[in-house]
Amino acid sequence: MTNKTPASASVILNGEAHPPPTELAHQYDLLPKLIPHLDRHLIFPLLEFLSGQEGDDGNEITKAKYELLKSTNMTDYVASLWQDIHDSDEIPQEFVNKREEVLQRLSLFSEETSQIDELLNDESVVSNLRSDKVANLKFLEQQHGVTVEMVDMLYDYGRFQYSCGSYADAAHLLDQFRILSTDNDKASSASWGKLAADILTTNWEVVMEEINKVKDSIDTKLFNNPLAQLEHRTWLIHWTLFPYFNYEPARDNITDTFFSPSFINTIQTNCPWILRYLAAAVITNRSRIRNTGAYQKQLKDLVRIVRQEGYEYHDPLTDFIKALYIDFDFEEAQRTLGEADEVLKGDFFLSSTAEAFVEAARHLISESYCKIHQRIDIKDLSARLGLNQDEGEKWIVNLIRDTRMDGKLDYKEGTVLMNHPANSVYQQVIERTKGSFFRTSVLSAAVGK
Repeated sequence: MTNKTPASASVILNGEAHPPPTELAHQYDLLPKLIPHLDRHLIFPLLEFLSGQEGDDGNEITKAKYELLKSTNMTDYVASLWQDIHDSDEIPQEFVNKREEVLQRLSLFSEETSQIDELLNDESVVSNLRSDKVANLKFLEQQHGVTVEMVDMLYDYGRFQYSCGSYADAAHLLDQFRILSTDNDKASSASWGKLAADILTTNWEVVMEEINKVKDSIDTKLFNNPLAQLEHRTWLIHWTLFPYFNYEPARDNITDTFFSPSFINTIQTNCPWILRYLAAAVITNRSRIRNTGAYQKQLKDLVRIVRQEGYEYHDPLTDFIKALYIDFDFEEAQRTLGEADEVLKGDFFLSSTAEAFVEAARHLISESYCKIHQRIDIKDLSARLGLNQDEGEKWIVNLIRDTRMDGKLDYKEGTVLMNHPANSVYQQVIERTKGSFFRTSVLSAAVGK
C-alpha cells in the first residue's frame, strides 16, 4: 500500500501527448492561480504535465513534487523522489520507519473497520436502511452493535487510504461513511474527499454525480454563510475543470454551470482567470449545440462578461473575443487566435481542445466577416483565417452550406457576394415591441412576488 503513486497527467488526459511550451504559454501560465484551490493530489497531474514538456527544469519540478507529497503516506514514491533530487541510491531511515508505521496503521484500520464493512456489504442489512441516518444508526447499534466511533473510523480509514494513494478504496470508505454519519461537517468533508478520489481514478460518470451532490450541499447547508459559499464554489469550479475537459459528455454541462448566476458571480468575484476555460468551452461548443439561439445567447453572455472583466483579467482567448465581438478588429482577431493556439497547447486542461478551438474560431471570424460585408475577396478572407486561397475557397463553400447563408461564389472574380436583406421598419417595430412586452411581463411578475 505504501508503493502507490499519484495519478499521472497521462492517466487524467487519457495518454494524450503534449508539445513543449512556448514563451507565450509560460507568460500566461495559470498554474500559480489554480494551485491554491486544488487538493495536493489534484495538483500532482498538473506538475506531471509540466515535467513532460521539454525545456522545463526537471530537477525543480521533482523538488516541487517532493514538497507536495512528502506529508502523504506514499512513502515509497516520496523516497524515490528524494533519491532523484539527491542523486543517491540509498533511502534515509526516516522513510523506512514511516513505511513500517503506515503498514501498521493500515493493518489496524482494516481490523477495526472489518465488522462495519461486512455489514454494509450485506444485502440483508443494507435493505433495512432508510434515508433517516439517526434511525439507521439506532438500528445498527441495536441489531449489530455498531457505534458512532466505528462509523467515524470509516472516515479516518478513508482519509488514510487517500493519503496512501489508494483512491478507489478511499472513495468506497468515504461513501460508506456518508451513508451513516450524522456529523454534517465530516459528511461534507467526505463528499469532497470522494469527489477528489473519483477524479483521480477518472471515474467520470460518478464524478458528475458527486459534483451535483457537492453543489446541492453548498446551496442548502451553507445558505446562511455567503463567504463560505463563495469559497466552496471557487473550489468546486476549479475541481470541475477535470471532468469538463476530459470527459466528452460533461462538456455540455460546463457552460450551463458556469453561466448560472451563483457561479458566474463567483468567477467574476473570486477567480476571473476561469474566463479562459469558459471562453474555450463556449467557442468549442459551437458545433455541439444544435440550438443556434441557445448558442448565440451563450456567446452574448460571454462577450458581456469579457467586456466587464477586461480590466481584471485577459489572455489571448479573451482578447480574441474582444477583438472579434467588441472591437470588430479582424486583423487583431487573427493575431490573437494564433496566440490562443499556443496558450491552449500549454494548458493542462485545454491542450486537447486546441485544434477544435481554432477550427470553431475560424468559423466565427468567417460568419462575422460575412455579416458585415456584401462583397468579400476570397484571398483576403483566406489570409485573415491563416489559410491559402484554395483552402479558403473550400472553407467558404462549406461555411455557406453549413450556416445556410445567402451567398454566391464568383470563381472568376475570386469573390463572394453576400445578400443581406434588410428588415422592414414595420418588422423592426414588431421585434422591439415583443422584447418590451417580455421585459414588462418579467418585471410585473417580480413585483408581484
